[in-house]
Amino acid sequence: MTRVPSDDASVASIRATLARSGGTRRPCVRLPGDDDLDGRVESGSCSSLGVEDGDFVRLVIDREEYHARVVADANGRLIRGAFDDRRLARTPGEGENRLAAWLAEHGRDPGDAVVLDVVVSGDQYGLRLPGDRTVYDARRGPRSSLADIAEDIDG
Repeated sequence: MTRVPSDDASVASIRATLARSGGTRRPCVRLPGDDDLDGRVESGSCSSLGVEDGDFVRLVIDREEYHARVVADANGRLIRGAFDDRRLARTPGEGENRLAAWLAEHGRDPGDAVVLDVVVSGDQYGLRLPGDRTVYDARRGPRSSLADIAEDIDG
């Protein structure tokens, strides 16, 4: 595990917007499309967020790690919630939505901006308010697939 500050050159910081999606009244994080990243990257470099509809990611909010599912609607990708574990992220009606609580605590509404930090592309992201700085415990996922591991065992 490596501690990485949000202003480190290895962390891409991207301006994201809060929106409403579907029938919910709670705000969610609208992720910019990969084609729109040029105008939204505040620091670091990023040509793609590394996530697609249906992906599960680790989402760090106020130094606490949660699990979130990336979903898509007619306007692009978004994150509707952050939950204590991956199972709750799959069935969001069962657990507390930590994202909604964090946004309410900070008085953030649809149309407001937040910063999405790409800590480990495709796996770990962070959310913070614009102007805030934080430190992430960056943990990289397994480097080998199960097939690679099996091949190593079989020789």
